Amino acid sequence: MFHKEGTQSILLGSIFTAVVLLLSDYLIDQYWLKIGVQIATLLLLIIILQFFRNPKRNVISDENIILAPVDGKVVVIEEVFEGEYFKDKRLQISIFMSPINVHVTRYGLSGLVKFSKYHPGKFLVAWHPKASEENERTTIVIENETFGEVLYRQIAGALARRIVNYAQEGMQVIQGTDAGFIKFGSRVDIFLPLGTTINVSLNDKAVGGKTVIATKL
Repeated sequence: MFHKEGTQSILLGSIFTAVVLLLSDYLIDQYWLKIGVQIATLLLLIIILQFFRNPKRNVISDENIILAPVDGKVVVIEEVFEGEYFKDKRLQISIFMSPINVHVTRYGLSGLVKFSKYHPGKFLVAWHPKASEENERTTIVIENETFGEVLYRQIAGALARRIVNYAQEGMQVIQGTDAGFIKFGSRVDIFLPLGTTINVSLNDKAVGGKTVIATKL
């Protein structure tokens, strides 16, 4: 199963592969060169397909937990000052996605979208300390009865050149469903109320829509 954001890329990649395979038979006489070109083209198509994969994950919604919004490695767990929306201290969890991770963003909790804003910006490497404030990014705040307001931020990386965000203010969203897509290496920061129980550790591998990153007891 592939994400709808990859439809154009997959179509163009498939056409390109078919053309190269067809023309290489007629235009390249040297056997090993022809095979090399064909293998490289097929590998490129495989990379495109794996990047846009969208594995189905059945989620049973639970108001007392927050699920990882993306696949990747937990790279930050700390108390920070969140200056865009809350303007106070929050618990931050950051998940870094490499180019080989699934890049679908999922809603980590159900609730009402209170805030959704796109920020143009730089393309620093996603793990850079200033990436959260200076890179291209989107900020989304969801409110639910258990946790109150929770903010998550999609952050473009050095290679990412497009962030897709489906959240719009006033929407009711459901935990685990499709919230958007980020192309290539990138990061998602989650800002939680102080006192929230964190269920992951640094360097843990998170699975979007599956891994419980926080609970409210």
